[in-house]
Amino acid sequence: MPNLVVLTEQLLAPVPGGTGRYTRELTAALAATAPAGWEVTGVVSRQSDVSAAAVPGVSGPRVLPLPRRALIAAWEHGIPYWPGGDAVHAPTPLAPPRGRVVVTVHDVVPWTHPETLTSRGALWHRKVITRAVSRAAAIVVPTHAVADELRRYAPGPVPVKVVHNGVTEFPAEEPVPDLPARYVLAVGTIEPRKGFGELVAATAEVDVPLVVVGPQGWGGVDLRAPHVRLLGRLSDPRLAHVLRRAAVLAAPSLAEGFGLPVVEAMAAGVPVIHSDAPALVEVAAGAGLVVPRGNRAALVAALRSVLSDTAVAQRVVASGLTRAQHFTWENAAREVWSTHLSLGRRHPV
Repeated sequence: MPNLVVLTEQLLAPVPGGTGRYTRELTAALAATAPAGWEVTGVVSRQSDVSAAAVPGVSGPRVLPLPRRALIAAWEHGIPYWPGGDAVHAPTPLAPPRGRVVVTVHDVVPWTHPETLTSRGALWHRKVITRAVSRAAAIVVPTHAVADELRRYAPGPVPVKVVHNGVTEFPAEEPVPDLPARYVLAVGTIEPRKGFGELVAATAEVDVPLVVVGPQGWGGVDLRAPHVRLLGRLSDPRLAHVLRRAAVLAAPSLAEGFGLPVVEAMAAGVPVIHSDAPALVEVAAGAGLVVPRGNRAALVAALRSVLSDTAVAQRVVASGLTRAQHFTWENAAREVWSTHLSLGRRHPV
């Protein structure tokens, strides 16, 4: 039986972030849409506890004999340590250096906004992405914006295919106590790239509570303020509860590759305000209110518009619900399968 191996390593990262959501949802959808006779197996590096990498419908996770650092070092030095399978999908740029591997590149932030990453992280991502566009069998990116930027900053001979992410179908809600009666919501890892600092100042000016869902990332971003409630990482049932009760979701990011919280909010009937980062503009396609990056006055004006004008809020909600229908993990998985199957035997293991 042919086997597609998915590197589910990101599920075990200290801060999985949006790429963790992508890895879990896409892997499950790949298993659910597998062509007749194919099996999907998850693979991780050797670690003490791999239970977090288990994905419904997916075999494994199978554990490689190398620990994470040794595996990264082996692949960085070009050692073709193969994780098995007839084809491999790497949901992040952590991937074998050659072979029949399809690699997802989520963004080109290491080139466009390196200051929003650690210097080590930016250097590593530039290195592995540059290798992928030269040696992988194919590259998958979440938006045309990322495809254009990838061709500009890391051109290579490997074909690039745009595959939009999907919208998570959240389970039944689990209540989160003591939420404000009305609040602005931000979802994402707390790090410089997300622009949450500007959002704290803007919501203070508008005098509306801000609820932030997401783990603390790097950069020492301190969002503590009297009107801010930091919930940290939430389970999907608790996230669903918080999301569906928000007055507006704000995504003032400096850069994104897709923006999963934006489409998840749209699908939940929550109005969205987002920055003019190219990928967010592409994904929202006019269904949200757009503000220039770093422009606090524009962010304040957009918040006031949605929060004080029912007609504006209803219009944004209606547009968002329509737009969100374009994004499903099933469609994403079928496009990824199409990419793998089209490779045939041109890239043998």
